[in-house]
Amino acid sequence: MRCNTSLTVSELNRYNRQIRLAEVGKEGQEKIKGTSVVVIGAGALGCPALQYLSAAGIGILGIVDNDWVDESNLHRQVLYGVKDIDKPKPIAARDKILLSNPEIKVVSHYIRFNKETALSIIKDYDIIVDCTDNFATRYLINDAAVLQNKPVVYGAIQRFSGQVMVLNYQNGPTLRCIYPAPPHPLEVPSCEEEGIIGSIAGTIGSMQATEVIKIVLGLEGILSGKMFFLDSLSFTSQVFSFMRDPVNSIIKELGTYEELCVSEKELIQQITANKLKEMIFTNPELKVIDLREEYEKTPINFKTVSIPFHEINQKLHLIPVNGPKVFYCANGIKSSIVINYLQKVHYMNDLYSLTL
Repeated sequence: MRCNTSLTVSELNRYNRQIRLAEVGKEGQEKIKGTSVVVIGAGALGCPALQYLSAAGIGILGIVDNDWVDESNLHRQVLYGVKDIDKPKPIAARDKILLSNPEIKVVSHYIRFNKETALSIIKDYDIIVDCTDNFATRYLINDAAVLQNKPVVYGAIQRFSGQVMVLNYQNGPTLRCIYPAPPHPLEVPSCEEEGIIGSIAGTIGSMQATEVIKIVLGLEGILSGKMFFLDSLSFTSQVFSFMRDPVNSIIKELGTYEELCVSEKELIQQITANKLKEMIFTNPELKVIDLREEYEKTPINFKTVSIPFHEINQKLHLIPVNGPKVFYCANGIKSSIVINYLQKVHYMNDLYSLTL
């Protein structure tokens, strides 16, 4: 995906302060304009990355997300406002970006980035920016980038901290060189569970945009084979180095990526309220585990053990190893995910999802 690199009078004026930098100049600005970048994830990290990449004059900017704007996003996804609630994120982001810089081309991909779509999406872009929030997608991005020989600018945030690194740059280390295999999604604390300070997303997302510009210009100090870690609470930072692994860095095809979902082929045993009463009558010690958060709870007429969905991995000791276990949530989705996790990772059986 290419565009005309000649700078207009308006662009020369718009990027004047950037062009003055010895590391950029007019030639560098033309390189920036001639580059196509795809940002995968238009959330907390994607918003600042998109804002600064568009402001810098990246010629073609792709946005990939299949989510829509929610009120709970607004404290950290500062590209959006209240009028954007319920809009698809790639569409809302595109409209905001073009208001600020109509000189660039923005391509919205309102689609799920998965094994079926990954290669077709990234093939048209020079650089990939990973602004996602789950390991399944991160490893998919890494593997697809390796197959198509494209660099990835990776960012991650949690609570008051964040990290940035550049993967697969000029045959450099990949994500699998530092973390050969992903953890199960339920073994990693999420932002929903632990919370996040909005400003750290702005810091890390902006750093990702800077790494993209450094790659485009061929500058020194690119975070290839290095992880920059920032703890904003103590305001300390560290840089960790890692090497390319000759085995784990080789990707021949896209694999299987564990997500917080259950395929149609994986059958979950469901149980009705009447059947549960019968089971409790014969086994009074049977555990009914309530996966709902406090604000979700309404009485269900059964004695339960409360373990909110995102605390399952921390409270495994509350789940008996032997005997039947019944899980309940509002619509059965979280119960299915937890049952899938306990079966696959902890080899538990006799697991049921309660339907009311």
